[in-house]
Amino acid sequence: MKVAHLILAHKGPAQLARLLDALAHPDVHCYVHLDQKTNAEPFAYLRHRPGVFFTRTRLSVTWGGYSLTQVVLDCLRELLAHPARYECLNVLSAQDYPLQPVAHVQAFLEAHQGQSFLECERPDSAWWRANQRRVTRYYLTDFRFPGRYAVQRALNAVLPARQFPLAGALHGGPMGGWYTLSRAAAEYVVTFLARHAPLRRFARLTWGSDEFLVPTVLLNSPLADTIVATDNLRYIDWSGGGASPKTLTHADWPALHASPKLWARKFDLAVDATILDYLDQAQRGPAAPLVPAAALA
Repeated sequence: MKVAHLILAHKGPAQLARLLDALAHPDVHCYVHLDQKTNAEPFAYLRHRPGVFFTRTRLSVTWGGYSLTQVVLDCLRELLAHPARYECLNVLSAQDYPLQPVAHVQAFLEAHQGQSFLECERPDSAWWRANQRRVTRYYLTDFRFPGRYAVQRALNAVLPARQFPLAGALHGGPMGGWYTLSRAAAEYVVTFLARHAPLRRFARLTWGSDEFLVPTVLLNSPLADTIVATDNLRYIDWSGGGASPKTLTHADWPALHASPKLWARKFDLAVDATILDYLDQAQRGPAAPLVPAAALA
């Protein structure tokens, strides 16, 4: 089964190189989206690796802006058009890293072909209660004109609360921006959003749409029964309590080594390279037994 990893990168060519090494497999292609704001020259040496492609799509991405959703949709469309016909499309950042040997990851994905893996909070969760404003208020995050925040405050002061333009429950959460999609799910979400211009226009003025738009479309779709919505197969530590997950170090090795998840985030060579050495060494050892998807939840 052919697998495509879409890797969103904006820094760290050496760390990206290590990730590409760890993901290398005859049935795997890696597509790197390099943020338009990033100098491409330090990454040029990676273009000639077997199974590695840099996407034709190259957007300037703003954290929290619709641009982070748009870049994934545009790149997925590019991957779906490839003649290799990928049956699994996986969204990673360049600060992710596998926790399992690549053969184990490939075997798991083949055993669950046709399924997609997301991770969403319950609609009545504390996260959703705290984040309803993402869709009820106006956000100009992707805009760059002077005084945009003053305009944003004025819009929210004088206009009524916004109403999400689709029927059905909202789905998402802090883990909602990273997912593994079947080909059918990727085709559905790309086509659906291409055909629903009002939804795209609405989402452009939300905050953090990457964490709820794709899950909401898919879990209100005819493919909902093919989606595991309780596990995105990733180890992510939010214990720091901030807006971003914890940067993992060698101190996290026991938890990472014990985890059945397929990937983890986030890592930073400038903070701690030792943890990636540990992971590489572990993956050269005996492969862990396959774990059913239900046990990963």
